[in-house]
Amino acid sequence: MKIALATNNKHKLEEIRAILNGCFEQILSLSELGLDIEIEETGATLEENALIKAREIVRLTGMPALADDTGLMVDALGGAPGVYSARYAGEAHDDKSNRQLLLKNLENAPDRSAHFGTVIAVCYPDGSYLTAEGRVDGKIIFEERGEGGFGYDSLFYSEEIGKTFAEATPEEKNSISHRGRALRAMLEKLKAQA
Repeated sequence: MKIALATNNKHKLEEIRAILNGCFEQILSLSELGLDIEIEETGATLEENALIKAREIVRLTGMPALADDTGLMVDALGGAPGVYSARYAGEAHDDKSNRQLLLKNLENAPDRSAHFGTVIAVCYPDGSYLTAEGRVDGKIIFEERGEGGFGYDSLFYSEEIGKTFAEATPEEKNSISHRGRALRAMLEKLKAQA
């Protein structure tokens, strides 16, 4: 079975393909499907946003679709940036300005604990769907470290691997990451329904 992936983010595409390798005949990005769209994330939760994106891709392609939504939840900021993680610094955002705003907002915070959460949704043309969640706990460090990763990876320190996600190899990150955990949980659900 082929599945459409509701992203053109090459890092996310690589991560998802690496973890779900062999589960689908092909995992196709939006650009590979000839789609140049930005789906508005209007949900109040990660699950709502993942379902909005997956359902829209099913509608446009007529094929099963996988979408995810990820958020960084920082305890000292009441769970922010949360569902707004990708556009934390405003609509004309980029990863660097999001990270700078996060550090600014945490300047005097004694508690820097945080977690990444991901919800994966797989939707089918018949309207049925599956969702799965993943979470990884860590803390926000005081300055960026590492060259890899994307988003907030250079600020997110994981006790499990003893480094930031940006310092980790893709294999190390995938083994414990929120998206990796959500994808493995989805993999179990897909196997159970096969």
